[in-house]
Amino acid sequence: MQITRNLPNRRKSYFQWMLFALMLVLVLPVIPYIYADNSESSPAVISVPNPGSDLWREVRQRDYPISSSTQISGINSNVLIDSEGQKWREYRIEKLIPYGAYILGAMLGVFLVYFLIRGRIPIKGGRSGIQIPRFTQFARWVHWITAISFMILAFTGLVLMYGKYVLIPLLGPEGIHIPANLSKLLHDFSAPVFIVGLVFTIFTFMRESLINFKVDTMWFLRAGGYLGGKHPSAEKVNAGQKLWYWSLVFGGIAIVASGLVMYFPNIIQDRLLILDAHIIHTIASIFLISFMIVHIYLASFGVEGALECMTSGYCDANWAKEHHDLWYEEMQKEGKVGTRFEDQQKSEVFGQSQAADS
Repeated sequence: MQITRNLPNRRKSYFQWMLFALMLVLVLPVIPYIYADNSESSPAVISVPNPGSDLWREVRQRDYPISSSTQISGINSNVLIDSEGQKWREYRIEKLIPYGAYILGAMLGVFLVYFLIRGRIPIKGGRSGIQIPRFTQFARWVHWITAISFMILAFTGLVLMYGKYVLIPLLGPEGIHIPANLSKLLHDFSAPVFIVGLVFTIFTFMRESLINFKVDTMWFLRAGGYLGGKHPSAEKVNAGQKLWYWSLVFGGIAIVASGLVMYFPNIIQDRLLILDAHIIHTIASIFLISFMIVHIYLASFGVEGALECMTSGYCDANWAKEHHDLWYEEMQKEGKVGTRFEDQQKSEVFGQSQAADS
């Protein structure tokens, strides 16, 4: 202080400014460290805005509701990039396709092993030669129209879903377009037939497929007798067939409703609804195809005498006593064992005419 007091005023001023500048040079670099978080877990990061990232984040609007507007009228017309489509694509490739294959493969494997172990279930008492009318011609037509159309839909749908994984290695990338295009045409033209058949199926077989809690519960507890032992009591339609009927009703409705949404995208333009419909359509289809494998196996290869019920309309009396004993007793009381549909209809007409004459 004594030195500065003796200096001239100008030199004193220069000396003070030099001290102030030196302090700034020494202090300024330390200021960021005073206010910075010194913990190793959260080092100081300088964020530099990226105009490109901000632009595309705004365009995609993935993390918040869409707030943009457009002069084009229509559902979702203000969506420039559909991020949900990418999520759906990943879900379809990573979950729907492989899990569906696992379920179908497991179902086929289970019944292949079951057939190798158990073999075909014969009629224990042998064929009696006595026929019982079981299904009318109209019921058989409804059944086969619905069944054939559904099998076409199932096969073509599996080609469209798994074709590139199975057919491309066999036919090559150029050869897959023929089965793929043919499957698409058959799928589209079989769908209306299945819709009509499903409606008739619902009303034709509903009455005999109503649940009888006591009888059907015992049938399930004993696994229908398919694992061995005596067959449990059953009505005209056993509990397993009732489960198949109601699965077809609700699963079929889900398939038809979701299929119509995808079939008319120009009318139903909601993208999220169409994506959800695709998922519902796939899950319901895999479920019904798996159940169809069970139904086809038991009706054709698994149980002797079952297929002829839907081909000729009649069943053997011993088969009826073994698999549908409660229904057999009803047919006995009504005097329909050993009669044909034609004879039964003639007797009913004759009885009605006698009642009218009296």
